[in-house]
Amino acid sequence: MNTVNAKEKNFVSAVVYLHNDGPRGVEFCQAVAAQLDAHFAQYELVAVDDACTGGTVEALRAWAKEQAAPVTILHMSLYHGLENAMNAGLDAAIGDYVYEFDSTAMPYPADLIWEAYRTALQGSDIVSVCPDSTRRGSGLFYRIFNANAHSPYQLRTDAFRLVTRRAINRVHATSAHLPYRKAAYAASGLKMSDLTFAGRLDEKTPGRFNLAVDSLALYTDAGFKASMGVTLCMLALALAELLYTLIVFFTGKPVAGWTTTMFVLTLGFAGLFAVLTIVVKYLSLLLELTFKKQKYLVESIEKLQK
Repeated sequence: MNTVNAKEKNFVSAVVYLHNDGPRGVEFCQAVAAQLDAHFAQYELVAVDDACTGGTVEALRAWAKEQAAPVTILHMSLYHGLENAMNAGLDAAIGDYVYEFDSTAMPYPADLIWEAYRTALQGSDIVSVCPDSTRRGSGLFYRIFNANAHSPYQLRTDAFRLVTRRAINRVHATSAHLPYRKAAYAASGLKMSDLTFAGRLDEKTPGRFNLAVDSLALYTDAGFKASMGVTLCMLALALAELLYTLIVFFTGKPVAGWTTTMFVLTLGFAGLFAVLTIVVKYLSLLLELTFKKQKYLVESIEKLQK
């Protein structure tokens, strides 16, 4: 039987994020291309050059010119960070199924790339490949997120994911820009599945703290609960101060008032500003989503093929 005819006919895209990955960037793309070439009749590789230096793009360009499958190098105009750069890569990808590789580290077996596709064929629109061990900070974030999110799926740290074109269209129908793709997929209502491998992700991506704060504000009601908690604490302090005042009034004891008053005022202003901070964060996010539809700038698109 012809080997090509035995391969999957669905067109698949692999979007790879690159930022100063050096030789590892090309090695990773080679490993991904090998898996795709073994199983798919048609595929493309979309490499997002997020202000790479140190020869990463040059090495990738030299390798790509020898590939039979098309390779697209998306050159960002300036450094955008992971989420915005990957949004640009997703917009450039044309596959029926799209792999999202946020990192060129590969602590997982390469055959999980194919296994993710097989899982998707069983009815999942989003398949995440996750380590069985995570950093303490990541675990804390996901516990908070999952406890306050409105999704039946529990998000986890993942190494890469595979999404269908339907999933991409669904989340873009709700928002032109995806500040946190993983949370947007979870909120789409489509079926999600996880594949687990033995290991952990040790690399830290810059800007993840700000992304975590934005995600909690956009996709959960954690901010509302926090502001409500601050409000209730302030109410309790006010009642305690009222009770203290009544006791002093009826017992006739001298009031040491200055210290107590300043203490209550200090806590009161702290609570007020905490609530205002949360409100401002929500307003800034709404402004970004409403008026800044284009969140990335592409300098050029380079298409390479043998």
